[in-house]
Amino acid sequence: MPVPSFDPGDPLGLDDLLGPEDLAIRDTVRAWAADRVLPHIAEWYENGELPVLRELARELGGLGALGMSLTGYGCAGATAVQYGLACLELEAADSGIRSLVSVQGSLAMYAIHRYGSEEQKQRWLPGMAAGELIGCFGLTEPDHGSDPAGMRTRARRDGTDWVLDGRKMWITNGSVADVAVVWAQTTDQPDGVRGFLVPAGTPGFSAPEITQKWSLRASVTAELVLDGVRLPADAVLPEVSGLRGPLSCLNHARYGIVWGAMGAARASFESALEYARTREQFGRPIGGFQLTQAKLADMALELHKGILLAHHLGRRMDAGRLRPEQVSFGKLNNVREAIGICRTARTILGANGISLAYPVMRHATNLESVLTYEGTVEMHQLVLGKALTGLDAFR
Repeated sequence: MPVPSFDPGDPLGLDDLLGPEDLAIRDTVRAWAADRVLPHIAEWYENGELPVLRELARELGGLGALGMSLTGYGCAGATAVQYGLACLELEAADSGIRSLVSVQGSLAMYAIHRYGSEEQKQRWLPGMAAGELIGCFGLTEPDHGSDPAGMRTRARRDGTDWVLDGRKMWITNGSVADVAVVWAQTTDQPDGVRGFLVPAGTPGFSAPEITQKWSLRASVTAELVLDGVRLPADAVLPEVSGLRGPLSCLNHARYGIVWGAMGAARASFESALEYARTREQFGRPIGGFQLTQAKLADMALELHKGILLAHHLGRRMDAGRLRPEQVSFGKLNNVREAIGICRTARTILGANGISLAYPVMRHATNLESVLTYEGTVEMHQLVLGKALTGLDAFR
């Protein structure tokens, strides 16, 4: 068999790792993003809005992209690798679109699917899988992000009801959500943190949108306000208590980021590569100069190493062998390298690199948020440091 030609779009031949169904899912999501997101994303980003969120959610539901790796209740039951490929293609369009899908599926739906009662699953999951219902996930607070154990949101018993008071911050989908998965400290139980399903419109619950963002501008972000929110006893997620509940959900979402960050990096790299082939200075394309080629080579190395790492973690997840520390490894590396790729791509594009006519600066600013959410650089470094040394340096 002859050796295949070198493919600049797949220099390591990583497509050989994918089966026909994997490729079909990837290509379907890529085509959807090209048709429904890319023609409009610069305008949405510039205006700081996602005006067709519910329309996009229904279309993504039709593709099977919401709760994609979950089974039953209208979910696609896809593999972890297939879900990762979808995340990569969605974030190649924009991090805000991938965040919509991640929060819906890997956080809100995952929490209900794994820890909810059968009644809760039947009530919420089919509509969420179809994109008819939107969910959000309330863990981060104004004063507690990396230290969720210090959360101030409280849930107290009042007869058979629960009453919630507190605030959650930086909540994707918050102001448009039909249901919020809210984590709160219980005041009269030894099991501490519990998860609650708070339907939109519940008295005392509001979700004002956060504006004036310079990152994830084509994404809906809100604060969740809970002032004496009264919920029935069956609003609590019955199958989990303590921080292992929300942290397991975050681990699932982080896995999607490992892939998604490489989508933003790929879009920026491809933009720089095309620009280098066509932009002329000193009488020839800048891609013909050694320093530009060095940048492109280094970017390609980190991009495809990151995709290979994502593949490896996906295979481990599908085999039931993926550890949280390994997800931290992927999140820490891939987001950090993606930001580096975007910044290098910007230098190749020169002044054009800051224009929304190209995707590079949009991806770079989005990745500043991705670097922070689902665990900051420092948190993932300490997770790995503890795993390597056996010593806990968090406190």
